[in-house]
Amino acid sequence: MEEQIMVQGLIDFGPTLLMNLVTLVVLYLILKKFFFEKVRDFVQAREQTVKDSFDNAEHVNKLADEKLREYKEQLAQIDAKSREAVKESKQRADARAQEILDEANRKASGLITQAEKEIEREKLKAIGEMRDQIASLAVYAAEKILERELDMTAHAAIIDNVIKQAENSEWKH
Repeated sequence: MEEQIMVQGLIDFGPTLLMNLVTLVVLYLILKKFFFEKVRDFVQAREQTVKDSFDNAEHVNKLADEKLREYKEQLAQIDAKSREAVKESKQRADARAQEILDEANRKASGLITQAEKEIEREKLKAIGEMRDQIASLAVYAAEKILERELDMTAHAAIIDNVIKQAENSEWKH
C-alpha cells in the first residue's frame, strides 16, 4: 500500500493534472505564437550573421593573401630592377675608369716620349758644346805652345795649366 500511496502522491490524475496540462498547452501556444518564432528568427538571423562574418573573413583573408602575393612580386621586381641599376652603374663606372686610365697612359706615354726627345736634344747640344769647347781648348793650347818654343815638359805644363783653368772655369772661350 505504501507503494500505491507514493505513486498516487507523485502523480495525481485529478483536476489539478488536467488544469496543469491545459495551462501547459495554452502556455505552449502563447509562447509559440509570440516567442518561439521570434527566438527562431533571432537564432537564424544570428546564425546567418555568423556565417556571413566567416564568409566575409574568408574573403578578406583571400584578398589579403592576394595583395601580399602582389606586393611580394612587386618587391621582387623592384629588387631585380635595383640590382640591374647597380650593375649598370658599376659597368659605366668601370668603363669610365678604364677610359681615364687609358687617357692617363696616353698622356704619360706622350710626356715620356717628349722627355726622351728633349733629353736627346740636350745631349746632342751638350756634345756639340763639348766639341766646341774641346776645339777651342785645343786651339788655345796650340796658341800657347806656339808662342814659345819649349821642351816636352813645358808643353805638358802648359796643357796641365789649360786643363786646370778649364776645370776651375777660369778659362772662357
